[in-house]
Order: sequence, then structure tokens, then C-alpha cells
Amino acid sequence: MGSNALTIIVYVVLGTIAGSILCVIPALHIYNVAGIAVVLWMGTKSLIPYYSLAPFFMSLVVSFAFLNTIPRTFLNTADESAGASMLPSTDMVTRGRGKDAALMTGMGTLAGAFMLLVLYPFFWFIWPYLARVTGPHLHWLLGLIIVHYIMSEWPKGAGRGDTIWKKFKDAWRNVFAGLLTFTLAGTFGIIFLSKPILPAANSFQNIMPVFIGFFAIPSIIQSLLSNYNPPKQYNSKYINADWGDFSYGLLPGFIGGMLAAYLPAVTAGIGAMLAGHTTNHRNLERTEFRPPKEEGTIIDLHTPEMYYRQERLFMIAGGTIKILYYVGAFLLLFVLTELTPYGTGRGGLTFILKPVFIAEPGDFFVMASTIVLSASLSFILLTYVASLMTKILTKLNLKFIYFLALVMVFTIIYIIGGGLMGIGVSLITACIGMIPVFYGCRRSHAMAVLLVPITLNMAGYGDSIIHLLRLA
Repeated sequence: MGSNALTIIVYVVLGTIAGSILCVIPALHIYNVAGIAVVLWMGTKSLIPYYSLAPFFMSLVVSFAFLNTIPRTFLNTADESAGASMLPSTDMVTRGRGKDAALMTGMGTLAGAFMLLVLYPFFWFIWPYLARVTGPHLHWLLGLIIVHYIMSEWPKGAGRGDTIWKKFKDAWRNVFAGLLTFTLAGTFGIIFLSKPILPAANSFQNIMPVFIGFFAIPSIIQSLLSNYNPPKQYNSKYINADWGDFSYGLLPGFIGGMLAAYLPAVTAGIGAMLAGHTTNHRNLERTEFRPPKEEGTIIDLHTPEMYYRQERLFMIAGGTIKILYYVGAFLLLFVLTELTPYGTGRGGLTFILKPVFIAEPGDFFVMASTIVLSASLSFILLTYVASLMTKILTKLNLKFIYFLALVMVFTIIYIIGGGLMGIGVSLITACIGMIPVFYGCRRSHAMAVLLVPITLNMAGYGDSIIHLLRLA
């Protein structure tokens, strides 16, 4: 037993280091890496002992939840959960506070990791009953989320323009862009999931080209076309947040993270939106122009402190949501009770590992220990990498990095995502994914690719819709 424990620790450390290195590559998702690793393990099962398999992959995901903050914050890249922390961190980088943003998100992630352990009694004694009660009602719960999500895409424009049409277009373009993205993504999801077009040999990663097309490729193209030129970053020893910010930020983080961890096809971005609407408070003091502080100087733009506090809370909550979404969804696989004999785990890693791994009683404590060790190591690595990025960011050739990332994602799709057919699928979804990038609506609308078909199938209407569209 002692030798097994030592072996598990070694593989947890290796998984953390491997995940940390791979996660700083823009647009490379850890589930793609995990899929490749599972294929390698199936070919050479001596690569990782079976009892170390789950801890190794858990450490990969934990390190991703922490270190993925680096490319999101400093390199302006996004994935399906970018809405959890993307926009405020980008704004802080433009003010030279990228390290603050990375560490605030990282501390929220670290708090979420320990929250998973504190919640052990809840997961083991209460969660199975909640899962049993809510299980038959997931279809209409997802339906409510879809309705709320679409309705919450309120007009963001100010109605600027010298004609009625220009004012209308400026005010409502994000609404129509969101509706178009959601409709196209949902329709594509129904077609793609009912009529598989990728080779059967690549079925374990058949959804990978879809997500790369929706999220990674548009983000890289946006970065290539933009003039993103971040200023010199401050390398402060402190972060601009207090304990009150963390105590308040953990509430929406918990709500959004648990919703994303349990509800199928609900990502961290959607969870963040739902949690934000649940816990948000109104900022009564608005940003305004004030007279010059000194005669002859420019007008002073006054920004209330509440604005910056909301920014901090958003990033802290975003970090918590990320780890509850990625890690919590996988940890629930190991909650084995009479009500949940096969666990209630969800998410990409659960789907990838289920064909080769079966959870057993006692694994929960091994996985909880894995989270503690990997989260501690990952946060230490995050602090060092964030400090390094503040020194080298202005020296990096960002255009070359984005171009290299684009070549890399197409290479990954070609090798493990279905060859030319997989690339074709990613290009189709990339066209849909470009709509939010250039018209200012939420990227998470593209998650309709899973939300719509899953909701229809759970409600019992999936086959009828497929026959109606002549896809059967």
C-alpha cells in the first residue's frame, strides 16, 4: 500500500507539471491532451499503473484550472468557459495589472479547491438525494436556463447614430447576433449528433473539432487581426483585494460552479452568468465626467470604487467556478452510494475516462488528496509564471504565438480529430463562432450545440425533431 501511495504521488506531481506546461499554450484545451493520453495509455498500459490513472488525470485538470489563467489573462485567448473571468482580466492587463488579475483568479481557484474538500459531507450525504430528485426534471431545468440565457442578452449598445436605423442597429445588434449564434449552433448540434460524419476511429474525440471551431479558432483569428499590444506590467508583491472581496466572491463562485458541475452542457461561462444574476447588486454611483481638478487641465473621469470591487469579485468568482466546473464535475464520479452507485460525475474528463476506468469505493479520498496536492503545487507554479509573464510580455512576438497556436490546433484536429473531415467541421463551427467575436454577444451562445439536442432528448422530443428534419 505504501509503495502504491508513493507511486500515486509521483504521478500526481507529473500530471501537475505536464498540465501546467501544456495549459500555457493558447487554445490548447486539457481535454484534448487527456484524450491523447488515454489513447497512449490504451496502447501501452505500462505507461501509467491503473491505480494511478484517475489521480494522474485529476492532476491534469486541476493544473489546467489554475494555469489556464495565464493565456486567458496575458495572451487574450478564450475557451468555452471564458465568460467566467475573461473580460475584467483583459481590462486589467491594459492597465498593467495582469499579475493582479492572474493571482486574484488563482486565489479564487485555490479557495474553490479547498471548498470541494469542506463540502465532503454535502456531497456524500445530501447530494445523492438531490441528484435523485432533480434527475427526472433536468430537461425542463435546462429549458429554463436556455430561456433565461437568451433573454438576458439585453441590448448593450447606446443607440448611437445619426439615423433611426443606425441607432437601432447599434442598440440591438448584439441581441440578434446572440439569437443567430444560438440558433445556428443548436441546429448544427442536432445535425452533428444525429448524423456522425467523423471516422469511427476518432469517436472518442468527435466533439473536439466542434469546440475548437466554436471557441479556439475565432479567438486566435481575433487576436491575429487585432492590434493587441499590452503595456508594461507591474510586478507587485501584493494584490488589490481584501478578505471581504474573497468572502463575497465565493458565493457566486459556488452557485455558478455547482450548476456547471452538475447540469449537462452548462459550462463555467453560463454558470457565471446565472450566478451573477442571482447575487448581483446595483451600482448606484455611476461613472461620470467631473470638472477638471485644476484649471486648464482635462475633464476628470470619475470611476467609483464599487466598479473596481465588482471587477475583483467577478475574477475571484470566476476562478472558483472554473475549478468547481472542471474538477468538481469529475470528483462527483467518485461519490458512490446506494442512490448513486455509479457516481454523478459529468464533464469531458468523465466521458473520456469512463471506457477505461471504473470508480471504486474508497477512491473519493484518494482523489480528494490528489486535489490538495495538485492545487497547492499549481498555485505555486501560477505565482512564478505570472511574475515571469510580467517581465517578458512586452518582449513576446504575440502574432507569431497566435499563428503557431492556429497551426497547432489544426494539427491536433488532423491527427486525432478526424483528418480533413475534422478540419472541415471545425471550419464550419468557426464561422458560427466568429459571430460573437465581431458582433459583441456572448461566446457561450455556441454551447447551444449541446444544450439544445441534450434538452430535446431528455424531454423525449429528440427523435421527433430528427424525423422532422429528415435526419433519420
